[in-house]
Amino acid sequence: MRIETATEAGRPDVPNEDFVSVALPAAGQGGALVLLDGVTPPADNGGCMHSVPWFTARLGGALLELTVTRADLTLRQCLSAAISRTADAHRDTCDLSHPLTPQATAVVVRWGGAEVEHLVLSDSALLLEAADGTVTPVLDDRIERLRAAGLRVAPLRNQEDGFFTAAADPAVAARAVTGRTPAAALRSLAAVTDGAARGVEVFGTDDWPGLFALLRKAGPQALIARVRAREDADPAGTAVPRGKPYDDATAVLVEF
Repeated sequence: MRIETATEAGRPDVPNEDFVSVALPAAGQGGALVLLDGVTPPADNGGCMHSVPWFTARLGGALLELTVTRADLTLRQCLSAAISRTADAHRDTCDLSHPLTPQATAVVVRWGGAEVEHLVLSDSALLLEAADGTVTPVLDDRIERLRAAGLRVAPLRNQEDGFFTAAADPAVAARAVTGRTPAAALRSLAAVTDGAARGVEVFGTDDWPGLFALLRKAGPQALIARVRAREDADPAGTAVPRGKPYDDATAVLVEF
């Protein structure tokens, strides 16, 4: 098995808000990965005294532990429990009902046995490579559908008919895209935050199979370097308008 991961902050003077971790329990042949992309708040952080990295570290740690140790729980149940555990860690000091309370996108994968389970919430992406080399993206495309309809996305976060992120409400776990794939049908998989997927989703210079091919050939750091080169070519976001000229970028590759 080959596992490679890389992460890089969008700006050297701002903490990286992404989280990635992989577990390979010694007791079995399975494993799990968790990838989170923290949502950068505006100046008003919603009355929470904690940073987004604080939130993603706790949510990610809880989610990985539950995914590995609670095989009896679905991934949605693991995410729900991890959100509750993280909320309990700061509900006495922070206003968790505020729409800008710390939050994150999520990709979770658990393998071992006959099937590979997956969960995707919001705009990070999971890529599944079949035994024949076909690459299939697993996406929660709610944000893209809202943008295609010409709607402002931010006010629709965690709203009915909008899109959902992992924040303080465990019920959003039910909104995640989930599925199972026969383990024998998969050769490898990858998870990327939207900052690492900009070649596909922002600049339009790559496609998902091409992004995956780069990951397999040169690794996650090469993918991030490729994104940075394109951001450097348009540092103000003039030619290609985007919310952030540079974004945190994280990728993980798992070859079975």
